[in-house]
Amino acid sequence: MSNNIVPVISATGLFTPAQSISNEELVSSFNQYVDNFNAKNNKDIASGKIQPLVHSSVEFIEKASGIKSRYVLDKENIINPDIMCPLIPERSNDEISISAEIGVNAAKMALERAARDIKDVDALLCACSNLQRAYPAVAVEIQQALGMENGFAFDMNVACSSATFAIQTAADFIRSGSAKSVLVVNPEITSGHLNWRDRDSHFIFGDVATAILVEAKDIAPEDHWEILGTKLITQFSNNIRNNFGFLNRTHPETMDAPDKLFVQEGRKVFKEVVPMVSAMIGQHIGEHGLNGDNLRRLWLHQANAGMNRLIAHKVLGHEANSDESPTILDSYANTSSAGSIIAFHKHHEDLAKGDIGLICSFGAGYSAGSVIVKKAA
Repeated sequence: MSNNIVPVISATGLFTPAQSISNEELVSSFNQYVDNFNAKNNKDIASGKIQPLVHSSVEFIEKASGIKSRYVLDKENIINPDIMCPLIPERSNDEISISAEIGVNAAKMALERAARDIKDVDALLCACSNLQRAYPAVAVEIQQALGMENGFAFDMNVACSSATFAIQTAADFIRSGSAKSVLVVNPEITSGHLNWRDRDSHFIFGDVATAILVEAKDIAPEDHWEILGTKLITQFSNNIRNNFGFLNRTHPETMDAPDKLFVQEGRKVFKEVVPMVSAMIGQHIGEHGLNGDNLRRLWLHQANAGMNRLIAHKVLGHEANSDESPTILDSYANTSSAGSIIAFHKHHEDLAKGDIGLICSFGAGYSAGSVIVKKAA
């Protein structure tokens, strides 16, 4: 094993859907659904048999999450009060899947930004929360679509931490000498697993795809980020859960089995994840002789503005400003594993040579991943 090979992030890529839903549009749709439901069930509501549904509001959404809009692949059906879920046409087995298609778009951007040819890539990991199918692997489909004739590819799912877990996996491939160039692709079609009829969560997610090119330092472009260290933790919890799988089925138009979609105990998640992630980051940077003062920027998981504010404060020792802990949550919403990568992709080019930052994810599982990076000097 080669112990002195340094893994780096050579480039990142981002695919953003063309359609976006504002909070105002989302609330209008949801409230119409509520009115329709309450009118349809007015007798049972009057007798106390069932409880009436309650309106959502722009103020409620922004206070609860910090989200103002989200990108989606199928706006028309999501905001239709009679449907309220994406209805993306099924493709034949001879056509590229939608997950692979958006993953390819993000991957091509990362390759272009690094001036790297796909023939030079040794491995490809499709790491995301929302895989379109069990098999064949979406990663292998992306591999074929990109024209990557050599090497290998596989899928991995660690929920919202899939990207950071994949970065460590890719870095380990580099360190071991089993690969010199690894593409990590994160296609997140989260709109398909969101219950758009649930007031407490109907605003949370958005669709997107990101890509990260992890390579050995000796072949990387001059402008790269050295991976100083990675740290991963997991702890089982039911507080964020999705029971959909091949052993069960549900009908997306009736929403008659809401636990087959995204469900969470938001307050419990907040209370348990913030200290867990803060402690993990503190321990991780301490293991590398660093503290909060050494971190020029935090690229945190984009799930909740309040969580990020508290975590950043605990790590840095003061209230972080938008430069120290940038957010993309307001316009992209929660994009699962892609969130911290979008933040890094959009907010890293202004940093100086030698600056140190930290990419961090956290989510269902619980799972959390931390990646310390340093801009090439």
